[in-house]
Amino acid sequence: MNLSRTLHGMMLLVAFVGAAHASTTLTVQPIQIADEKAVFATVESRNVVPARARIGGTVASLAVIQGQQVARSQIIAVVTDPKLQLQITALDAQIAGLQSQLAQAKIDLTRAQTLAKTGAGSRQTLDLAETAERVATSALSARIAERDVTRQLLNEGDVLAPTAGRVLDVPITNGSVVLAGDTLATIAEQNYVLRLSVPERHALFLKLGDSIRLDGKELGETGPAFGKITLIYPQIQDGRVRVEASATGIGDYFVGERIRVWVSAGTRSTIIVPSSFVHTRFGLDFVWLSQPGGQTIEIPVQRGRALPSAATPDGLEILSGLAPGEILVSQ
Repeated sequence: MNLSRTLHGMMLLVAFVGAAHASTTLTVQPIQIADEKAVFATVESRNVVPARARIGGTVASLAVIQGQQVARSQIIAVVTDPKLQLQITALDAQIAGLQSQLAQAKIDLTRAQTLAKTGAGSRQTLDLAETAERVATSALSARIAERDVTRQLLNEGDVLAPTAGRVLDVPITNGSVVLAGDTLATIAEQNYVLRLSVPERHALFLKLGDSIRLDGKELGETGPAFGKITLIYPQIQDGRVRVEASATGIGDYFVGERIRVWVSAGTRSTIIVPSSFVHTRFGLDFVWLSQPGGQTIEIPVQRGRALPSAATPDGLEILSGLAPGEILVSQ
């Protein structure tokens, strides 16, 4: 009985020692990473367009307020001019009179044609009747076209949104008097971009398609967020270069809000290890280092910031304490 207990204890001890030696190892090797610099970016709309009145008049109704989302061609205001309706009424009366004149001219033309066939009417009378009929027809067509133009002006009192987006400013109210071309609302296109102002010494390292890193917490995400440079302006102003970048998750931002962005400013050599190899005790960071003979020692290191990547999702930069070729052991 005692012998079986002794053998069982020895088996447990061997299993424990085997599990202790099943630790993961990592050979320290420096890698080249982008030397990131923090700059501020402004969330802006790619295009900010005004919605203008096409006719002069009085704002009869206003359908939008600041911050509202609008669709393309949505009616945002109606401008009315009472004179247009009066002009249409006057033109309707003129058209009615011209229609009567045209009807009489056609009767006279028919009578003249009948007399000319029988020889009782002169050629001159027939020519005058034909001319009167053509003049009446042309005058009626001109008045109808003029009425159509006035009706179109009346319809152009509807101010339409030139693009889909968010209303930034509405400088008028109901009852305001506006002229043709006046701005009734300013609309920011929904396609938001990040506009960066990068010092020229760092801009030399930027190129189209480069990745930028954003603070995920500012975008409501748990991890880091990334974007891409889409445009680099070729002009330097006040020692800075303007850069545009696209990124997901910025559609809910206020236009003009500033967020922190990290851009590449060259490359540098550093050491990145998974965070599982680093443990903290009494406010200091330590790693286990493999020694000849299978022994391990604990040494202090200075940790930097987290540098996640596709190869090392939990990557952590080590600023000092490790040398290339050393072997780390995960306990």
